[in-house]
Amino acid sequence: MPDTPSTTAGASRTQSPDDPRAPATPLTETIDGVEIQDTPTVRVHHPTDLLNVVLSALGIVVVLILATYAQNTTTGVAEDVQGFATVLRRILFLPVAVLEGLVTIVVPVAVLTELALRRLGRQLLEALVAGIAALMLCTGVEWALETFGSKALISGMSVRLGDTWTLTVPGYVALLVGLLCASGPRTRRRSVAWSWNLLWIAIGVVLITGQVSLPGLAVALLVGRIGGLGVRYLTGVQSERAYGASLIAGIRRAGFDPVRLVRVPGGDADADAADHGLFGRRRPAPPAPSANPDIDATARALNRTSDARVYEMRTTDHQRLDVIVLDGDRQVIGTLSRLWRSLRLRGIDGRSVVSLRQAAERTALVSYAARSAGVRTPHLLRIAEAEDSMLLVKEHPGAAVPLADLGPESISDATLQAIWQQLRIAHEAGLAHRALTSDTVLVDSLLGQPVVWIVGWATGDVASSELARRLDVMQMVALLALRVGAQRAMASAVAVLPDDDIAAAGPLLQTVALPRQTRDEMRQHPEVLTELRSALVQRLPEADVEPEQLVRFGARTVLSIVVTVAAIVVVLATINVEQITHAISDSDWRWSVVGFLFGMSTLFGGALAFVAYSPVKLSLWRATLTQTAATFVALAAPAGLGPAALNLRMLTRRGVATSLAVATVALVQVSQFVVTILILVVLTIASGSNQATRFTVTPTTLIVIGAVAATIAALLLVPQVRQWVLRKTLPTLRQTWPRLIEVVGEPKRLALAIAGNVLMTMGYVFAFEACLLAFGQHLSLVQVALIYLAGNTAGSLVPTPGGIGTVEASLIFLLSTAVNPGVAASVALLFRVVTYWLRIPFGWAAMRYLQRTHEL
Repeated sequence: MPDTPSTTAGASRTQSPDDPRAPATPLTETIDGVEIQDTPTVRVHHPTDLLNVVLSALGIVVVLILATYAQNTTTGVAEDVQGFATVLRRILFLPVAVLEGLVTIVVPVAVLTELALRRLGRQLLEALVAGIAALMLCTGVEWALETFGSKALISGMSVRLGDTWTLTVPGYVALLVGLLCASGPRTRRRSVAWSWNLLWIAIGVVLITGQVSLPGLAVALLVGRIGGLGVRYLTGVQSERAYGASLIAGIRRAGFDPVRLVRVPGGDADADAADHGLFGRRRPAPPAPSANPDIDATARALNRTSDARVYEMRTTDHQRLDVIVLDGDRQVIGTLSRLWRSLRLRGIDGRSVVSLRQAAERTALVSYAARSAGVRTPHLLRIAEAEDSMLLVKEHPGAAVPLADLGPESISDATLQAIWQQLRIAHEAGLAHRALTSDTVLVDSLLGQPVVWIVGWATGDVASSELARRLDVMQMVALLALRVGAQRAMASAVAVLPDDDIAAAGPLLQTVALPRQTRDEMRQHPEVLTELRSALVQRLPEADVEPEQLVRFGARTVLSIVVTVAAIVVVLATINVEQITHAISDSDWRWSVVGFLFGMSTLFGGALAFVAYSPVKLSLWRATLTQTAATFVALAAPAGLGPAALNLRMLTRRGVATSLAVATVALVQVSQFVVTILILVVLTIASGSNQATRFTVTPTTLIVIGAVAATIAALLLVPQVRQWVLRKTLPTLRQTWPRLIEVVGEPKRLALAIAGNVLMTMGYVFAFEACLLAFGQHLSLVQVALIYLAGNTAGSLVPTPGGIGTVEASLIFLLSTAVNPGVAASVALLFRVVTYWLRIPFGWAAMRYLQRTHEL
């Protein structure tokens, strides 16, 4: 029998959901005396399929890396497995080639025959397409490996067949895996279950007998999964959601006897309703809410705030209830979204539930706890399971209207205070909502007094943290400000909540901490957050409204990580390992020690400049420890930002005003840049052999200098360019100029600062020179300085942590113009080891010490 949604006898339909001519309007049907108005989703696109495709692709990358750089491991595993080859050949009564052929023929025939007998023509076609796609993809991967793969990679994926080494990525394995993945679960297809068992036996045989390599077999399996799951995601699979008779049966198991069920249109649950078609053509949008006058504003608001299906239900005893249906195939979307936000943001989202049952149980727990605490929220009456869905039956909140449907004039001060009273009751019981929007706050009236409901507790917490409750306050005041204005919203909060609770929400007034609905509204009115901060300061002048760091990492951090990985890959792919190994074996380790000492001396130089420019008295020892700690911070911060951040922190911890501390740190960095330029000029002049040749300038040089000067002058004539330059330079100049005038008035401090800057720059230059001498290379000091400063500057332009990868690549490129490329790579890597990597443990120890002594 075909696998289609079950229906009971006596059901009459106006349209069948399997009819490709099905209209966009909801289907009306009568099943067992229950009138149902619904828009069933026949086929769904499982996000888990797409996720598994991505994971399989990443798995292929990992296998290729292991095949290239861990050949001993993969070969050792294969040899251990092949130790059973002699025993296996005695047991087998068929040649391995014959077994492969039988599996390749029997598996597709068995599976396709069962699909044909069940009259699942579409799934049969999809299985064929998936198998062929997997085979073609595997062929393309094998061709790419043979064409572009390195010798080490090809060697790691090859086996010895006869007298030759052969690259093996068995296409028949990919074909069978793709076909089986698209044929359905093994729990519902007996032929699929037996075929998987047979395929694993065949895979074990060919691996043990040495017909394929372990990495090649792994790649074929993963390619097959990409083909099968990719086709399954694009075409969709038969829906296992509870519709029709199964939905009614689940409601009856919950103890209710419905007479009418009406699906509330719209919401996220309708977004993935796929119509018929090979590539999952989307069903047109459902009709406007006004098309069904029986559905009130409360039901529509409930539908907008959840990822579930919402139904309005009428029972035989004339009750009006809401039925919320959680579908298992949509659970992954919410889980991945919450997981991403919990990783990226600090404390914004709570725990991510994994299973459908866990989601339903958590919703029930928080709803029961909220109602038990005295919060006015709809009573959760029953929970039931039906197919791949969980049903939650709730009471309907009367004639309440969502706050989103009320204008400012309809929201009185008494209503605002009633809203805050409900939130205060929840917080006093330890509850947090975490997703307050204008659709989760419902307003009704009784005897002329406002009655407020708070709904949508699915993502709430029972034993909530202080941060979660602060977020609730911030979300509530933000959504009220969008409705009635910042002043009224803040005044209503002050009238109900303690001042400490309101002040604690000030640093959280950020768009990123708002739910999606409020965040979208706030983007249309960005001035509201600024007005809220001003209103908060007016009400509570001592409140801190400086935004709290909520984002662990943003797009810039992700870009830095990607660029760092790419730079490391480029460096490892371009350097000649044999040349580096030979060069290191011939290097003088004593010069490496000298280079390390010169690198450590730069920390003392940075401390000297910092102490000289500081507006308060600092201990030179503490300042040196701060510069040392910055070498540990450089693991996560782009080059140059670590020392600046710690210097700023050290000054502010000693009572220096933030503006003055920023000006001091900026002056340290600007003076370091100026002194570096002056050192280059001095070294260039001092490197000349006599007075005549020192200042000789060729006509070509003059022409180039004149062209550059003319280009800069022409650009500065453009108002936009001139304004951009002023925006970038004037703030720094305004910050540093008063501090510079003050330091110039004290020659000793100025001399100390310049000495520190010189020591810092020349320490790195001498360390680079020592690394060159360690490999027997001799360059002039000005050459060394130019190569180091140019390479370090170019590498630091890319915001990678500590310049990892980019600095190495720049130094190798520039140094290769003067020495052998292999030796240049060795020198650059040794320099980075002695001036970056070896200093990190010292930086970690300094950081721990400064934290224990409360210096940072």
